[in-house]
Amino acid sequence: MCAFRKFLPMFDRVLVERLAAETVTKGGIMLPEKSQGKVLQATVVAVGPGAVNPKGSVLPVSVKVGDKVLLPEYGGTKVILDDKDYFLFRDGDILGKYVD
Repeated sequence: MCAFRKFLPMFDRVLVERLAAETVTKGGIMLPEKSQGKVLQATVVAVGPGAVNPKGSVLPVSVKVGDKVLLPEYGGTKVILDDKDYFLFRDGDILGKYVD
């Protein structure tokens, strides 16, 4: 069983796995680690049930498992599960999702 299947985010939090940084340019030139930009794209691997509004009803999370999303440059909480890095963001902090 995968680590993120054992972990359920609380409230409106979303667990994501960042996409790997490009290590080679389109022309085939190897990029040093310092030159690689921060990856702002990620795949959603787990979502919480949603936030509770003042009236007590649950507001569902706007993304689902498997969605490709755009993250802010800063923020998120790093979580290590089975020696792999994941990040927790609030649903409202996610900038957008990619659609096919």
